Amino acid sequence: MPPLRLRTSFSLAGVLAAFLLSTGCVRRQFFQPDARPDASQPLPLAADSVRGATAGRQYARHGGLYNALVGRHHRPTWAAPVSAPVLRLGTVLPGGLSPGKVGGGFNSTSLNMAATDGRSYVVRTVDKDPIRATPQVLRGTFLVNVLRDNISSTNPYAGLTVPVLADAVGVPHANPRLFYVRADDPAFQTDSLVHFRGQLAYLEEKAAPLLPSPAAVINSTKAFAAVFANPAQRIDQPALLRARLLDGWMGDWDRHPGQWSWALSRPGRDGHIALTALPKDRDMVFYRLDDGVLGWLIGHLFLRHWVTFAPRYKNPSGLMSSGHYVDQRGLNALNRAQFQATARAMQQQLPDSLIDRALHRLPPAAFALEGPRLSAALQTRRDKLPALTDDFYRLLAKRPRIAGTAQSERFFIQRYADSTVVTMQPVSAAATAAPLYRRAFLPAETRRIDLEALAGDDVVIIENHAPRGGKPKLRIYGGAGQDELRAPGGHSGIRFIQESASAKRAYDKPPEE
Repeated sequence: MPPLRLRTSFSLAGVLAAFLLSTGCVRRQFFQPDARPDASQPLPLAADSVRGATAGRQYARHGGLYNALVGRHHRPTWAAPVSAPVLRLGTVLPGGLSPGKVGGGFNSTSLNMAATDGRSYVVRTVDKDPIRATPQVLRGTFLVNVLRDNISSTNPYAGLTVPVLADAVGVPHANPRLFYVRADDPAFQTDSLVHFRGQLAYLEEKAAPLLPSPAAVINSTKAFAAVFANPAQRIDQPALLRARLLDGWMGDWDRHPGQWSWALSRPGRDGHIALTALPKDRDMVFYRLDDGVLGWLIGHLFLRHWVTFAPRYKNPSGLMSSGHYVDQRGLNALNRAQFQATARAMQQQLPDSLIDRALHRLPPAAFALEGPRLSAALQTRRDKLPALTDDFYRLLAKRPRIAGTAQSERFFIQRYADSTVVTMQPVSAAATAAPLYRRAFLPAETRRIDLEALAGDDVVIIENHAPRGGKPKLRIYGGAGQDELRAPGGHSGIRFIQESASAKRAYDKPPEE
């Protein structure tokens, strides 16, 4: 989860929640001491598994009034007894795993691992501590209790269902495996690993297995820098669209740039390198927040992107909003027909039987609590996926952004009464060469097109075949380099600015991970 879009958002809801959660200070003993409720009885050294473990039974210690006011969320699932194998680093994989650096985002604690075959793995806690998402000055206050309790809005085992669903629609994924970490495991005795001891954790390979194997896997900062630098490096837009529609269908709203890695293909015969999106961190799948008075206030009035998973798509624009940076740059070549074709194909790829198989990867006690409800909701959401897709498309089509690279490009803009066609090619390419970019924009969908030439000596050619005052409007930013605009006679609704777009809005602004 990104750090604080919380800073100005909790106000009234935070104050009310604080009254319920605390007398004003952070609770020192918030988390369960051990996933095993009977942890006072030593676990035999030869034990291969544990039974009756809980992901976080502290979330279920409240009564009916509290749940009605704050929200029941997934509290029973956090307290449900589950079985899990004991994690043994020496034997969990052939050759074992060697511990590395401690890491983690703003919620999870993770431990990087190296296998003998060179592959990288990570162990991360199932339970979270969002104290790192809280400003230092507030870390001793009630706000920490509010954020910690809100982890109960997430389903601790949702990530186990994702591989089956992602496989079906061709989206890369991790393969998390649930384990119990012994409190006395010698590999977890340093102070930095205290949060692992006696808790449930996931083990997964850091890079999703891909065939063919990629040339490299990089983060979003490096991926978009590569796209901005050279037109030969392009995002695989159809693959990203499948991933984003899967996000929306599963209710995974937390898809900011830090939640993605990118696989670089090996150069093709034409020299092009495709960047394929690799989703990470499925913590917000099946998120449930608004089933209490305060949860409803937070999700509907303050943090509208914290969207509750339900049979109908609640607040589609908020659901998809965290991925706007990625979507705006990674889906700008696809038209409405391509969006809808992808949604219809996914409907066929996600039958009821597959949904049932995915949900049965939940631990049995968790499935008993949530399985039937989740199955019904996923089926309804699948049937309504084209409607979500259309909302998503219209949001992006309203004001698209198109850009060149640090190289020199030629932009050819043809304005007709019923459309505006934008084509991009390298300046050095023949007029008959396949374009790097081509898309027709319709005035009923698009109000304004922002085009950024970025660096290089670029040429923008505008050809008008419509009456003056055509739509959509055009804003063209030349950026660095000696750019040339060819627009015989000038055209209404077109504005050319030789400078770059403002740093805050620039197409090549680095992503915030």
